[in-house]
Amino acid sequence: MKNKLWVEKYRPNNIDDYVFKDENQKFLIESWIQEKSIPHLLFSGSPGVGKTTLAKILIEQLDVEEADVLYANGSKEARKIEWVDYLISFCQTMPFGDFKIVLIDEADYMNIQSVQPALRNLMEDYSNSVRFILTCNYPNRIIPQIHSRSQGFHIEKTDVNEFTARVATVLVSEDIEFDLDTLDTYVKSTYPDLRKCLNNCQMNSKSGKLLSFEKQGSSADWKYAVVELLKERRITDARKLICASVRQDEMEEMFRWCYDNLDLWGDDQETQDNAIKIIRDGAANHTLVADYEINLSAMMVELTSLRK
Repeated sequence: MKNKLWVEKYRPNNIDDYVFKDENQKFLIESWIQEKSIPHLLFSGSPGVGKTTLAKILIEQLDVEEADVLYANGSKEARKIEWVDYLISFCQTMPFGDFKIVLIDEADYMNIQSVQPALRNLMEDYSNSVRFILTCNYPNRIIPQIHSRSQGFHIEKTDVNEFTARVATVLVSEDIEFDLDTLDTYVKSTYPDLRKCLNNCQMNSKSGKLLSFEKQGSSADWKYAVVELLKERRITDARKLICASVRQDEMEEMFRWCYDNLDLWGDDQETQDNAIKIIRDGAANHTLVADYEINLSAMMVELTSLRK
């Protein structure tokens, strides 16, 4: 247990421990557990907000036989059309219990031209004996036909204060020494991804103390350095580091991170409102410009200028 990942060690394992932001969702989940039946489900939300955790709680509390559950990842094996043959074989065999469950994480990465259309047909053809639970970060990447066959659940991110409290609770439980400013840096660089925050905290507290960015070494995430630079009011250095570090395939995540951490750009409501407009314009222009780095640089110039 000593070397167990904190993410797994402190993962909720029943519906009472899971933190719902929407009481209507909680009521619906509880009713399905009581009835021992679910429809096809599509859980959406930011990375690390608990989509897969909720799916696993459902499977556990529905008493689904282990042999009746198929796990897959839409960015890996389930992205390929060849995987569908394996899925068909799983769906064709009779369940040991009332029904089988197919849990596909990161379903928004499944091939939209081949795998998703095939999945649409399977959801319909085997609806009497198989239930599909899909999780995704970007529901707009899921074809409408899958949406229409699923009960959609958007899982809201945890409030930043509650997020911080949950991380602090784990650190205290693990007897890790930490100061609030260091914890704040971890939170700002990972929010709302609780999984990433816990993983990074565990990685950098082997000595019994949560280490600051300067002591982490080369494995540190660049976002930690950005937060530290902004706290030190080294605005230009922070802007240059962001523009040098963000890959093109990380742009959507970058816009979202800037939005989720509005207090990085200012403490008052008016400044944060202006930051939202700047981020919106940056995201909108991203698809129009020839050079994404120029667009990002321009957005960061505007955002960091709010701190001066």
